[in-house]
Amino acid sequence: MYDLAVMWEWIAFSVRWLHVITAMAWIGASFYFIALDLMLKPNPALPDGAYGEEWEVHGGGFYHTVKYLVAPARMPEHLTWHKWQSYTTWLSGAALLMIIYWVGGELFLLDPTKADLALWQGILISGGSLTIGWLLYDQMCKSKLSDHPTVLMLLLFLILVIMSWGYNQIFTGRAALLHLGAFTATIMTANVFFQIMPNQRIVVEDLKAGRTPDAKYGKIAKVRSTHNNYLTLPVVFLMLSNHYPLAFGTEYSWIIASLIFLTGVTIRHYFNTMHATGKGPHWTWAVTVLLMVVIAWLSSVRNGETWEDAEARELTPYEQKYASAAGFEEAYDTVLGNCSMCHAREPVYGTMKWAPKKVYLETPGDVARQADQIYLQAGISHAMPPPSAVQMDEDARQTIIAWVREVRDQ
Repeated sequence: MYDLAVMWEWIAFSVRWLHVITAMAWIGASFYFIALDLMLKPNPALPDGAYGEEWEVHGGGFYHTVKYLVAPARMPEHLTWHKWQSYTTWLSGAALLMIIYWVGGELFLLDPTKADLALWQGILISGGSLTIGWLLYDQMCKSKLSDHPTVLMLLLFLILVIMSWGYNQIFTGRAALLHLGAFTATIMTANVFFQIMPNQRIVVEDLKAGRTPDAKYGKIAKVRSTHNNYLTLPVVFLMLSNHYPLAFGTEYSWIIASLIFLTGVTIRHYFNTMHATGKGPHWTWAVTVLLMVVIAWLSSVRNGETWEDAEARELTPYEQKYASAAGFEEAYDTVLGNCSMCHAREPVYGTMKWAPKKVYLETPGDVARQADQIYLQAGISHAMPPPSAVQMDEDARQTIIAWVREVRDQ
């Protein structure tokens, strides 16, 4: 039965839930340890090899944290590893990308107005591109550029700008920004898996064997962890961007995504400096606000496919399948009468300026392309249209359900 679509939607929801929960755990742990490192204070009474200490109060008690720059004299009996937050976040995110952008690729991944690609080609680009950033970044970190951290970060930013532009030439706006976030998150998790954890294991093995660990392994792990710290906030923005057409649905969305990485640097620099010195550089907020003003201005540039362009465009095989099904004309009239006043290239409802999530429901191709979402949002559920906007009767919803099930039952 077609209501397997409902189960599939709940599977996507469950995986998204897992992804958000584990991402919160990873980000929280990452921010905490960076702040902890920056707030450590020296104390001559500390044990040999200890770098600094910090006292904290939380949950009705006091915590005394001591950090060893390399390692303690002996292996602790109880050692907690912070790695599963990162791994589970990436794995759940990869699963979510496959569920939404691979299985639902004809709707969410591919934009036929940008590139004429088969779904398998889009999936190949989607999956294959995620490794490029890690390979380039890792080689840069292992080269002499590691002695010039500012230059290294500028080159990484350049790679991100190029990928932002490249994704936008192929994928839908939502998919482009989401993939840029996944591209960056892959670098971050690969840092943990391929560098931070292996180097820490070397230190642990040296302690177990009675050898003095080499300080270089801890330094490498610290550098990669710091890079992750500065990349975190832009990734969160990119993962949330698919809810906001002004972020993903304008001509300059690739520039907007690039500038967001700069805001991540300015915001994290403020808090990192504040943790280290007790006072943050306030100029970073001025720069951040200025960048957001530029982003808002870029997003206001109106462009894209016009109604006339959409009407004249040849339907894709996916769209043709739904547009030629029995019941399409009735469903199309229902959608036009209940949804198109908001979901239009130039909305006419109230003061609305942009279609929600940049979903257009004007032409036959528009409606056919969004068949699955119309079925879920306005057919079997009452999520759309908003009750305060349009009262859609049950017969109209049954028209939509009958049309979509006609296709799926074939």
